[in-house]
Parts: sequence; C-alpha cells; structure tokens
Amino acid sequence: MRTTLSPNDFWYAANNVNEVNSPALLVYPDRIEHNIKKMIDISGGINLLRPHVKTHKMSEITKLQMKYGINKFKCATISEAEMVAGCGAKDILLAIQPVGPNIGRFFRLKQLFPDSKISCIADSREVILQLSEIACMTGLKTQIWLDVNNGMNRSGIVPGEEAIRLYQMIIDLPMIEAEGIHVYDGHIRESDYSLRQKICNDSFLPVSNMVSELEKAGKGTIKIIAGGTPTFPIHALRTGVETSPGTLLLWDYGYSSTFQNMDFLHAAVLLMRIISKPSKDLLCLDLGHKAVASEMPQPRVKILGIENFSIITHSEEHLVIRTPEADNWKIGDPLYGIPWHICPTVDRFDSVSVVNERQVTGQWLVDARKRNITC
Repeated sequence: MRTTLSPNDFWYAANNVNEVNSPALLVYPDRIEHNIKKMIDISGGINLLRPHVKTHKMSEITKLQMKYGINKFKCATISEAEMVAGCGAKDILLAIQPVGPNIGRFFRLKQLFPDSKISCIADSREVILQLSEIACMTGLKTQIWLDVNNGMNRSGIVPGEEAIRLYQMIIDLPMIEAEGIHVYDGHIRESDYSLRQKICNDSFLPVSNMVSELEKAGKGTIKIIAGGTPTFPIHALRTGVETSPGTLLLWDYGYSSTFQNMDFLHAAVLLMRIISKPSKDLLCLDLGHKAVASEMPQPRVKILGIENFSIITHSEEHLVIRTPEADNWKIGDPLYGIPWHICPTVDRFDSVSVVNERQVTGQWLVDARKRNITC
C-alpha cells in the first residue's frame, strides 16, 4: 500500500490514510465551500436561502455556511435544531410537526436559546391547539408554518379551504403566529430538468393559488418555504420563495447520477479497506450496513479506482465485490467510495475525518447524530 501520492492521483486520496481507521467518512472543506457558493449563486443570494442540515448534522458545516452570511436553517429533528442554535443561528425551522414529548422538548429548546427564533411546522388542529396552550403557559410566543401537501403525501394538509381555515386558526389563537407556508416536494425527482420543472410548477400552482387567496383576504404577505435539493433551482426563480436544499452540500452518487445538470462536487467519501480475498476475483471490504446507507438497492456505493465490479453480498460488517481487477489489490489496501445516499450514511458515524490538501488534519463531530443533545 502506498503512503505518498503522485501528482496524478485523485482528489479524494489522502497521503496519511494509513493513520485513519476504516470504515470512515472523509469530508473535504474546500469542496463543501464550493458547493455553498454555488448554492448561494443559484439562489440569487442568501436572503431566500434556508439550507437543510439533515444531510450533514454537523456544527462545523453549519458554521461554514454562516461564514457566507447564511443565518436561516431548516432541521428535521430537535437535536439538529439544538445543534444549529448552538452555532448562534438566528432563524431555525423544525420541519417536522412536534407531537407527544417532542412538544415539550421544542419549548425547552426555545427557552434554552432565547436569541434564536425557533419555529415549527404543523398541519393538525390538535397540535396547533397544544402549541398555543404551552406557548401561553411558558410565555414563549411561537411561530408556526402551515405544512402543505402538494403531492408528496408524507405530511401536510392539501391546499384548499380546510388549509385556509387552519391558517386562520393559527392567526387567531393566542401566543402563536402564522409565519407562512411550508411545502416540501421531495417526490419530484425526474432526471430531465424540463420535465422536473413542469411537474414542480404544476404541483406548486394550487399552493400559489391558496396563498393568493389568503393575501386577498387581508392576511398580509405570506412567506413560503418550498422544495429540497432537486427542485430548489426551480423554486429559486419564484419571487419571494425561500428554498431549502440540503444534500448538495456533500452531494452523493445517487444525486450526481440522477441530476447531471446540477454540477455540485462530491465532498464526502467513504474510506474502506480490503480485509480478505476469499476466492478468485473476490474482494471483501470492511464497509458493512453499519457504515453506509443500506435502504437503497445496490449499488449503495460507487467504489473509486475499480472500474469493473459487481456486488456479491452486503452484511453488517462486510461488503464482498467481484472484479477482474482483484489481482491488482492486496489485503490491507485502502479503497474510497461515494455513497449512493449520503444523508443516512453520515448518520452512521460519530465523527468524520477532515481532509485538507490531501492530508487528514482532524475530526468533525456529527453533533446532531444524537437523538438528544440537551433538550
């Protein structure tokens, strides 16, 4: 195994990789910053940009974005919201309706970080009533985004009369405020941009019609948060609509294969090693289910440096591949790979190794991997 690199080696390799335990996840700050700047450029600036932190879950990457002036963020869990608040961000959206004990956790978070505006989404009369009741008990005025379902059918209320009544309910109840409309269209994933744009615009039309109706009824200017990574360039063309991409900060093989017009850089790479050569043309790697997202069909990782391979088995600690190039490799050799789905892959690791100028220079904690930080 080589420990030094020639000028022709690829960007992802590290000179001191022999110091890094495998499996590991490597991140590349210079490439992350490239993606941040490209995200800002597509969004037309930072004012209508609210990146999602669910992909990276790291305070260090949150701070990198704040360095470029981004101060609004979207989160999937209370732990993620606490991580972002701990970075000093001013505007944080919990983009999941709090229920059960999470309602109490949500208000404890607001108490712990009074200098951050921490809001949530809701689509239920019962939850909105609970939020108002606890806001009154705690004296914490709370902003709520009405969660609208425009076709994904995962959460939210279908745009229309009942949604308008629910928005009015948020306006009328004490100690809560209607902050705006939240609509996530993660079901729109067509690879052809023109088709994706048409479907996105058609799906958004009932939302914009409802917003127009609310504004005509004197409810003020209605703020909107819309889309994820695949549709954010489309929503960015709308006037006054915030976008909330997330995956593009690290990028992955699934998105780069599907959305080839979105030219972001891979900024997270899996490090694995060959731990056995059990038979002719077979390599066994230490990249099991516990180190890479395994909810997708194979291939779950694009192994770099091996052009021709097929995946034979994948279990908790092992990944066995077949390749005619097996004789070129020996036990102990490092391999690198791009995960198909980066978000749950990051969630496999307590920390990541940071690569600067082809050297692993330190570790970043995956802070919000914890289910509970403080709250």
